[in-house]
Amino acid sequence: MPYPEGHKAMVRGKIIESAARAFRTNGIRDISVPFIMKGAGLTHGGFYAHFDNKEQLVAETCRYAIGDTIAFLQKAAEQQKQRPPIHVVIDYYLSQQHRDSTDFGCILPALSSGISRSSEEVRQVYTDELKRMIDFISDVANIDYATGSSLLSSMVGTLMLSRSVNDPDMSDNLLAAGKQQAKALIFTQESVIQ
Repeated sequence: MPYPEGHKAMVRGKIIESAARAFRTNGIRDISVPFIMKGAGLTHGGFYAHFDNKEQLVAETCRYAIGDTIAFLQKAAEQQKQRPPIHVVIDYYLSQQHRDSTDFGCILPALSSGISRSSEEVRQVYTDELKRMIDFISDVANIDYATGSSLLSSMVGTLMLSRSVNDPDMSDNLLAAGKQQAKALIFTQESVIQ
């Protein structure tokens, strides 16, 4: 009996979602194809019916995860119309909830340290997706690309450090300081524009 129409795309999507959760939490290097397939509720033998290799999966997962993060942040900003959209984005991105939800958070902090050892194809996709995220931040904040790059770099770095320390108070303080500096950067940019 043949599979229903769309079955292969659905399975592929499940694999990418499983990979996104795994990569967000553990990075690329320590995650195996069997682990990803198990997370998708599949056996690892079926992987090659959907992807040529792990590198292709990493590239597609990067695209998916950045799109997912942008969609989430955009929706959060739209739901809180009483506040400047960029403040909503900063407050969520540098929140305890985002810090603690590694399996559903932004993939940039998880991939940043290991991406330099990936293939050129993966690095190109990562570069393109990073540009897309900077464009999103710049648009939401109504700032130039250079300032958007600085803002995103600061936010990603803050999140990485807050996840790395084993002192809860220090982690919370890093998030609070990061929010303050991110908003100060926006305020400074707004002052220059006016």
